Amino acid sequence: MYTHLLVPVDGSQLSEQAMRHSVAFARQLGARITAFVAEPGGPLPAVGQTASGLQRELEEHRARTERHAHELLRRFEATARAAGVAFSGQPVWTERIDDAIVSAAAEHGCDMIVMVTHGRHGLSRLWHGSHTEAVMARTKLPLLVLH
Repeated sequence: MYTHLLVPVDGSQLSEQAMRHSVAFARQLGARITAFVAEPGGPLPAVGQTASGLQRELEEHRARTERHAHELLRRFEATARAAGVAFSGQPVWTERIDDAIVSAAAEHGCDMIVMVTHGRHGLSRLWHGSHTEAVMARTKLPLLVLH
């Protein structure tokens, strides 16, 4: 049936649930997991900011997001390994999270994407959008949505 799940995580409480549920699901299926962390590419330059100031800010941002991504992947891997589920993880830096998720699923040969939704409504939804809906519109793969 399904043998390779792509599971995007962001460190939110809901993504912690996605880790646990996807590991349990993968274990039942005998599937493996590729975890995916999309980090924002970097801050925009401020008015009057020097090139060296921007470079320093970008380097600090990259170091901070790298630590965040690797810590998420380390925790996810520990959960998967404890359950006997094969695991790999990949961080990427992008502003186009939805496209990156769909691309990662294809690149890694995944046959299902497992995502969480925050269930935002109203202004919050307009402001933040829905990565889950955007992925659903862009992929032909089955998408398991956890809430």
